[in-house]
Amino acid sequence: MSWLTDQLACLPSWLLPQHTASRVVYHLARSRRPWLKQALIDGLIRAYRIDLSDAAEPDPRAYPDFVSFFTRALRDGARPTEGDEHALVSPADGTLSAFGAIAGDTLVQAKGRTFTTAELLGGDFALADEFTDGAFATVYLAPRDYHRVHMPLAGTLRSMTHVPGRLFSVQGATARGIDRLFARNERLVCVFDTAHGPLAVVLVGALLVSSISTVWAGEINPHGQRAGLWRKTYPASGEGSVQLARGAELGHFAMGSTVILLLPPGGFAWDGNRHEGGVLRCGQALGAWPPLTE
Repeated sequence: MSWLTDQLACLPSWLLPQHTASRVVYHLARSRRPWLKQALIDGLIRAYRIDLSDAAEPDPRAYPDFVSFFTRALRDGARPTEGDEHALVSPADGTLSAFGAIAGDTLVQAKGRTFTTAELLGGDFALADEFTDGAFATVYLAPRDYHRVHMPLAGTLRSMTHVPGRLFSVQGATARGIDRLFARNERLVCVFDTAHGPLAVVLVGALLVSSISTVWAGEINPHGQRAGLWRKTYPASGEGSVQLARGAELGHFAMGSTVILLLPPGGFAWDGNRHEGGVLRCGQALGAWPPLTE
């Protein structure tokens, strides 16, 4: 792709009223008018050649609205979780757009463009320090992909932070053309404590992504009462605690977007089959830690 082509692809993100457009899509996606919801569903299937053979409900007319179709569940066994408890797996279907080492506090967004862990985490420098010289992976979900997000590693939820921001598109061209894209967009930062240290799962919003939901808190609506920066902490055990197994559902995007994983330094090795731009299935191994020693 040429620089000019990327810049032209970025124009809609700059020119459109991002939050207004996303609010409109939010309501359209939840309309239960039969003619409207079916036109939207059928149009998406045609445009992206969506394969419903893995869906728990393969009949596109069975869904009550567009958002139900977009966030559809898969049939049991459609996405097996690879490896043992020391393997980190992909949290979603999508494209591995970037991955590798965190250089100090700096992650690669695309060739020639970087951002910092503190920027991504909403300015939380103490949390960012836990990932200094660690590793990261960025998974982009296209409209054709399965849009539920699953746990890459078993963990206990420590905190959830909503970071307000823009809603730029997160496709490849905008990642190459807009500085600090993922640190500028609205996002939800979920931090887990695991057997291998802290794990951050960052769900990044995007143009027309009108909501992000988690299994423990439901819908996090960026257009409602939680539009500002807020943070909620969770106990490690007992009432109110959240423990999720590796491969368990974490949440979903009501439209396509991006998941970024942050890993701590020490011991993690990438799977040799992973490469930038490679297609991923939820549950595929990204790499692993060596077995823990007592």
